[in-house]
Amino acid sequence: MRRHIYLRLTSIEEARERFLAAVDPVRLLGEEEIPTVAARGRLTAAPVWARRSSPPCHQAAMDGFAVAAAATFGATPEVPRFLKVGEEAFPVNTGHPLPPGTDAVIMVEQIPDPEADSIAVEAPVFPWHNVRRIGEDLVAGEMVLPEGELITPWAQGALLAAGVTRVLVRRLPQVAILPTGSELIPGDWEGELPPGRLPEFNSVILAGMVAELGGIPQVRPVVPDEPGALTAALREALEEADVVLINAGSSAGSEDYTVQAVAALGEVLVHGVAMMPGKPTLLGVAAGKPVIGNPGYPVSAVLSFEQFVAPLLTRLTGRSLPPRPTVAVSPSQNLPSKAGLTEFIRVTLGRVGEKIIATPLPRAAGAITSLVRADGLLVVPALSEGLEEDRPVPAELLVRPQDLEMTLVVLGSHDNTLDLLATLLRRRDPRLRLASGHVGSQGGLAALARGRAHFGGCHLFDPESGEYNIPYIRRLLPGLRLKLINLAWRQQGLMVAPGNPKQIRTLRDLARPGVRFINRQRGAGTRLLLDHLLREEGLSPADLQGYEREEYTHMAVAVNVLSGAADVGLGILAAARALGLEFIPLRPERYDLVVPETTFADPRFQILLEVIRSREFREAARALGGYDLKDCGRIIWEQ
Repeated sequence: MRRHIYLRLTSIEEARERFLAAVDPVRLLGEEEIPTVAARGRLTAAPVWARRSSPPCHQAAMDGFAVAAAATFGATPEVPRFLKVGEEAFPVNTGHPLPPGTDAVIMVEQIPDPEADSIAVEAPVFPWHNVRRIGEDLVAGEMVLPEGELITPWAQGALLAAGVTRVLVRRLPQVAILPTGSELIPGDWEGELPPGRLPEFNSVILAGMVAELGGIPQVRPVVPDEPGALTAALREALEEADVVLINAGSSAGSEDYTVQAVAALGEVLVHGVAMMPGKPTLLGVAAGKPVIGNPGYPVSAVLSFEQFVAPLLTRLTGRSLPPRPTVAVSPSQNLPSKAGLTEFIRVTLGRVGEKIIATPLPRAAGAITSLVRADGLLVVPALSEGLEEDRPVPAELLVRPQDLEMTLVVLGSHDNTLDLLATLLRRRDPRLRLASGHVGSQGGLAALARGRAHFGGCHLFDPESGEYNIPYIRRLLPGLRLKLINLAWRQQGLMVAPGNPKQIRTLRDLARPGVRFINRQRGAGTRLLLDHLLREEGLSPADLQGYEREEYTHMAVAVNVLSGAADVGLGILAAARALGLEFIPLRPERYDLVVPETTFADPRFQILLEVIRSREFREAARALGGYDLKDCGRIIWEQ
């Protein structure tokens, strides 16, 4: 099958403008009449005119007595006018119609004895005093709402006051979502996945986003990767829906059929947008209806939706789509990017000193958890080659601005207990958040030296002294007052697939032909430990097939082994146990938190320290496996 190579990448702005210009909301949606009481959030399809005046009669605007104003003329405190109740003065409450022959209301507070048979009026009132006159708000025949107006709760009240009990509105857009891919099975599949099959969950994400913008999602059955199948499914969807969103199949693969389907039934306006993630986005029109070919990777799908589908739906539903608030942030590291593409980088955020630090999350288009954990988005312009760590840039906020003030930022080595601490910290105080970035132990110390983290996670072994962390801290953080607090001792070892198919027993087995290794990134304590162990065995990095293949977390190493992408990796027992791998222990190591004095004195960290020292944390960490908590929470050393 021929692949469909993009002839030209279109900028986000040009693609959006071209797409929206091809859609006529009025012609697309049509109109329907619905009860006014059910019309909140809908757009009027025509001007709405008042059928009666509001108020429909003269009404009392105050509690008191309705009177004829002329009967009060000349009244003074010395010479009051006495009006007989029920004949010349009539008790009324606010909103009551005025009795015939009256044209003013005297407030009850201005009557000396409101219980008397004849009330004493000590001051004259003028006509229409304290009265809402007929038609004061709306006059019958007057326009209440123009065409294309969003009906708010108060607009509903105005319509009902004007006697409008049914209103003509634009239909809500019906959005058909077509997931594609022969490898997909329902996302709520329980139990083991069949070989070669993947859960389909993008449609749930996209349907939720459609509903949040006022559209009505219609999730269709998965369309297999077969010639003609997508064209048939698209034709059927166009008969029933106003907008069609095809998820996956818009790229350049041999089984990506979206471009042929849209071209067969309509016109492809854009195929390929200069954005990352989201480059394969396709925008078109078929049967006069907008069609979006949405990339299959979940992050790409979400970002493509935000750039093109969301603006379309807000036009169709009349809802506003205000820009996200932005804040100036400092990236925790240099972030190179490919020139010519606008890149969206998901980050965690937290204020450290005077700066808000942005720590990048995994940038892969398939990393759906990066959206779950993200506090903000960095946008790298198409003409830029990346962002520099020392140059502030704007970040779009995905959380409340006040959340950044309650966030503790930890950078350094990855450990599974950091995620556990984040959960228990929120449980202890829902206002507090822990944002961790996996930059390796040495990267964490460098971040502390530059003031880019509240504290760091470190497990650096020094072969010369046989000590953990302290020699590196003395060298890399001289003069910084800090405390070294133990989090746990943990077991490092070799992670292998169940059954240990390569029969790996010792470190020397890593150098055997055909054994594929997966490593940690440069600066990671686990990688430094590996280098030390290799030297002890008389091995060099060149002896290991895969030494240069890097991952940033123990869990990522474990996944490579589980999936068969590697035969063995060095990591902690907790990661191996989490994924059901076999584990060959090599040695225990000490994992410490490097905490500057300014952070240690911070009330937020003191709450975290309470969590670290709690029985709840100890029990949960032990349940992960491979942790010795004999020194947990103890101050090991101070500088």
